[in-house]
Amino acid sequence: MAKNLVIVESPAKVKTIKKFLGSNYEVMASQGHVRDFPKSQLGIDTEHGYEPKYITIRGKGDILASLRKSAKKADKIYLATDPDREGEAISWHLSKALNLDDKKFYRITFNEITKSAVKESLKHARAIDMDLVNAQQARRMLDRMVGYRISPLLWAKIKRGLSAGRVQSVALRIICDREEEIAAFIPEEYWTVDAKLALAGEKKPLVAHFTGTGDKKLTLHSEAEVKALHDKLQKAKYVVDEVKKGTRTKKPPLPFTTSTLQQEAGKKLNFTTQKTMRIAQQLYEGVDIKGRGTVALISYLRTDSTRVSEEAQAMAETFIVSNYGTEYAAKPAESAKGKNKIQDAHEAIRPSDVEITPASIKDFISKDQYRLYQLIWKRFVASRMTEAKFETTSVKISAGEYRFQVAASKPLFDGFMQVYTVDDEEGEEGNVVLGGISEQSKLSLAELDEKQHFTQPPAHFTEASLVSAMEEFGIGRPSTYSPTITTIQARRYVTKENKNLYVTELGEVVNNMMKDAFPSIVDTGFTANLEMLLDEVEEGEVDWKTIIENFYPDLDEAVNKAEEELEHVSIRDEESDEDCELCGRRMVIKYGPHGKFLACPGFPECRNTKPYLEKIGIKCPECGKEIVIRKTKKGRKFYGCESGTECSFMSWNRPVETPCEKCGSLMVEKGSKLMCTNKDCGFMTDKKE
Repeated sequence: MAKNLVIVESPAKVKTIKKFLGSNYEVMASQGHVRDFPKSQLGIDTEHGYEPKYITIRGKGDILASLRKSAKKADKIYLATDPDREGEAISWHLSKALNLDDKKFYRITFNEITKSAVKESLKHARAIDMDLVNAQQARRMLDRMVGYRISPLLWAKIKRGLSAGRVQSVALRIICDREEEIAAFIPEEYWTVDAKLALAGEKKPLVAHFTGTGDKKLTLHSEAEVKALHDKLQKAKYVVDEVKKGTRTKKPPLPFTTSTLQQEAGKKLNFTTQKTMRIAQQLYEGVDIKGRGTVALISYLRTDSTRVSEEAQAMAETFIVSNYGTEYAAKPAESAKGKNKIQDAHEAIRPSDVEITPASIKDFISKDQYRLYQLIWKRFVASRMTEAKFETTSVKISAGEYRFQVAASKPLFDGFMQVYTVDDEEGEEGNVVLGGISEQSKLSLAELDEKQHFTQPPAHFTEASLVSAMEEFGIGRPSTYSPTITTIQARRYVTKENKNLYVTELGEVVNNMMKDAFPSIVDTGFTANLEMLLDEVEEGEVDWKTIIENFYPDLDEAVNKAEEELEHVSIRDEESDEDCELCGRRMVIKYGPHGKFLACPGFPECRNTKPYLEKIGIKCPECGKEIVIRKTKKGRKFYGCESGTECSFMSWNRPVETPCEKCGSLMVEKGSKLMCTNKDCGFMTDKKE
C-alpha cells in the first residue's frame, strides 16, 4: 500500500506524476478549488474584521471524501498544486477541508512536470506560505466585493444577467476609451514623394524618399504643395552627397511570458487568448507520445518572468552548439525587468526538454498543439542564441535645395534568425543592396512617384493588443488576462469581428454607468495600485486585511449612493430586417442559451420566434440569395444559402466578395490565402489585408 499521498489540481497530471514516483506514492487530483464563498451571500463578515466564510463547492463532496479516505491511510501528504498564489491557496483550502492540521503534510512545487523536477521538489518540501495564500484571499475578496455589490445594481438599472468585475470593468473601460479616440479622430492629409533614379551601371532604378530641405524635415500637406515641388524636382540635378556604411545588431527575443505568448499566438497563429491557454495547459500537463508515454512538453504557463534555470540554459547551449554551431550559442542574458515587480519564483515558458523538437513529435500531437509547441520551442531556442548582424548603407542625395534619402541593409550573420523571425524584421528594407553606389556615382531622374495619404486613427483592440495594454497598465496578472477577455465577450459588452474587438451598445451603457457611479473601480491607476499592494502582501510587507478594510467602506458608500441616484437605462433590442409573419412587426435579435435568435417585439401577445441567420453581405453563387452563417447539429460553423435546403450551396470556409480573376467563380478564405471554389480552376492568391 502507498505510504505517501500527493494531491495535484488536474486529473491530467495524475498519470504523468505517478509514473515518476512509483508504487510508494498515490497521486490524486482535487480538480481545482474545493472551497469558495457561498453563491447566495457576500461570504465576508464586513461587521467583524472582514472574516471570509468558505463553504465546500457544490459537486466537490465526493472528491473530498475520497481524498480524506486516502489521507487517513497516508504517512505523509504532499500538496502539489500549481506553483502560484492560486495554487498555494488551493493547498491551504485542502489542508482545512481535509482536516490535515494533525497530519504530516507538506507543500511542494515544480515549474515543470519532469521526473527530475518532481523528485527534486520532494527534497524541498515546505510549509504552506501564508503570505501567498493571503495575497490570493485578498484578491478573491476584492473581486467578490465588486462583483457581488455592483452586479445586482446593473441588473436593477439596466437588465438582468449583467456583471461587473474589478478587472473586467477596467478592461471594458480601456476598450471604450479606444473606441472614443477612434470616433473623435480627424484624418489629416499628407503626401510622399519618391524619386526613381537611374544609376549608371545598374539595371534597377534606385528609389529615394523625399525628406525636406537641408537638415530640415518637410511634410507635404496638399496636392498644391506637391505640384509646386514637382516642377522644381523635374529640373533639378541629382547628386550623391554622402554614403555612410555601418553595422547594426538585432538582439534575440526574450523567452515567452504568459502575456507575450498570448500576444504572439494571437498574431502568428490566430489563436484567441482562451485557446492559447487551453492548449498550453495540455502541453504543460502532458500529452501521449508514442514510445515515451505521457510527456509534459512545456514549463508552467502562468508567469511574468523571463528567467531561465541554469539547467535549461545549459541544455539549450548544448543543443544549439550541436545543431547550429558554436558561433550561434549566446552567453546567458539577463532577464528583462518590467516597470513592476516580476514574480521571479517562476521561469519563462519554455520546452521541458529542448531535445524534443517539434518535428520529432508532430505525428503524435494535434495540429494546434504542434503549432503552439513549435512557437514556444523556437522562441526559447532563439532566446539562447546570438544576435543577428546587418550591414547598413545610408545614402543622402540632393536635388538642388531639396534632399532625398535611401537606406538599406543586408544580413551579415543571421544568428537567432536561423530559428525565429521577429515581426518587425520580416519587412526589412534590406532587399535593396547599395553596394555599387558612391559619392562619384551619376544619377538621373527617371520618374517621380507622388502619393496621397491620410493619417490613420488608433487601431481597434485585438485580444493580443488588449493583453499588451493590460500588462502595460498593470491591470490583472498572467492568470487573469484570458478569463477577463472571455468574460467581457460572454456578457456581450464587446463583440469580435475579424480579430478586432468592438464595444456593443450594452457595453457602452455599462461602462458609462461604471464611470459615473464607480470612477475608482474603472480607473487604471487605482486598479494597478491594488495589484501592487497584492504583490506586497505576497512579499509579507502589507497586511491583507488592511487592503480590504480600506477598500470596502468606500465601495459600500458608492453602491448605496448609486442605488438612490442612478436612473434606469433602457437597452433596445437590435432590430433585424425581417418582419414577423404572424403580426407584421419588425423582428428583433435576442440572445438565448444557444446564441442569437429572432423574436417578435410584440411579446406576450405575439410569441413568434425563429433562428437568426447572420448575413455576410455576399450573394449565393447558386441562386443569388444571401449567404448566411449556419451551424451543424454539433455546433460547427459553416456558410450556406439563406434559402436552406432549397439551395445546395455550402462552404466550410468564409466566402469573399472578390471573384476569381481567372474564371470569375466564388473565392473563399483558406488560412492566409484566397482559393477559388471551382475545382477545375484551382486558382489561389494571397489574402489582402
